[in-house]
Amino acid sequence: MINLKLIETNFDAFNKKLKAKKVNDGVLSELLNAHKALKAAKFECENVQAVQNLKSKEVGEKARKGEDVSALKAELETNKKRLLELNAAVLELETKLENIASKVPNLIDDDVPFGADEEENVCLKVVGEPRKFDFAPKEHFELGEALGWLDFERGAKISGSRFTVLRGDGARLSRALVNFMIDFNASRGFELVNVPFLVNSKTLYGTGQLPKFEEDLYKVRDEDLYLIPTSEVPVTNLYNDTIIDGEKLPIKMTCYSSCFRQEAGSAGRDTRGMIRQHQFEKVELVSITRPDQSESVLEEMVSCASDMLSALGLPHRHMLLCSGDLGFSAAKTVDLEVWLPGQNKYREISSVSNCRDFQARRAKIRFKDGKRNELANTLNGSSLAVGRTLIAVMENYQNADGSVSVPDVLRKYM
Repeated sequence: MINLKLIETNFDAFNKKLKAKKVNDGVLSELLNAHKALKAAKFECENVQAVQNLKSKEVGEKARKGEDVSALKAELETNKKRLLELNAAVLELETKLENIASKVPNLIDDDVPFGADEEENVCLKVVGEPRKFDFAPKEHFELGEALGWLDFERGAKISGSRFTVLRGDGARLSRALVNFMIDFNASRGFELVNVPFLVNSKTLYGTGQLPKFEEDLYKVRDEDLYLIPTSEVPVTNLYNDTIIDGEKLPIKMTCYSSCFRQEAGSAGRDTRGMIRQHQFEKVELVSITRPDQSESVLEEMVSCASDMLSALGLPHRHMLLCSGDLGFSAAKTVDLEVWLPGQNKYREISSVSNCRDFQARRAKIRFKDGKRNELANTLNGSSLAVGRTLIAVMENYQNADGSVSVPDVLRKYM
């Protein structure tokens, strides 16, 4: 949830940053008007309460003197009814403002470049040189089908489009990647947690998936349960409605999970192969920090994912996302894009985001700072998307005869 106090303290900058995230003028006007209406109602309520307090005091003083207070009591009763009406109006306006604000994305950090879409993202650095092949490299689906690793036909047969069955050495290599990623993250100080793959609507609200992105979620019929789109959701919410000892921050966690997304807005994109699936696996990084720690922890998480790709021998680049390409909850995001020789392009394989206090405000994640309770900062990042890492290994380690070599760091896991 955005900090609504910024509407009053710096509305122009607030407006500019939300427009950069493609929030239209109508929503901004609605948000501002709702905020003004709530402020006016609260002001009137406070004034009526002040009058009520004065008159109550006056009744007491006159009653002690034996004076007639019937007229004053009548005024108090009228005021009391007015207060009840105003309190109900304030509650209704608070709900209205919260409903509007819940669909408004996070503000961008000051160092995020303004831009319309992914074409205006900024390359921060390139890591590793793409391999030069002495044959035409194939895409992963060609390699996988020929090796018997990827069974798209049976995936579609049992579940429909955008589902894939992994078999034999392909399944073993995928499992090896998961174990390697978990061990790598643990060596960097991230605690392994296992969480449910089903969560309730309050949990999804806390990290910003609800209410805005309900069409992308798989819901269990007649129950308040949804399949998780990413383990960021349950892992971050392990601390919802919690006050953490500030001395214990940062809390750093890693988690393996399956992820489930309807991909409602991706019709026609990446329809062949397993780049974009309804069910996929990911090893996630999640951190909960003090505000003054979050920038350095973001760098640490990006380095962790980047070093993992380097350990796998996969060329990649760091991309700072522009305002128009940022996710709903993110204030700043660095994507890692891996080189896929079969496609002859870089593709996203990890996305590491600093959400500042946006999720913490929604999920009520706080920490004790001396005698005060302050909102924490939350960060999350894929480390890495397992299926896309499998694709990258297949394409970068392919041989002329169609076989795929296994990177050295994965051999003990095979």
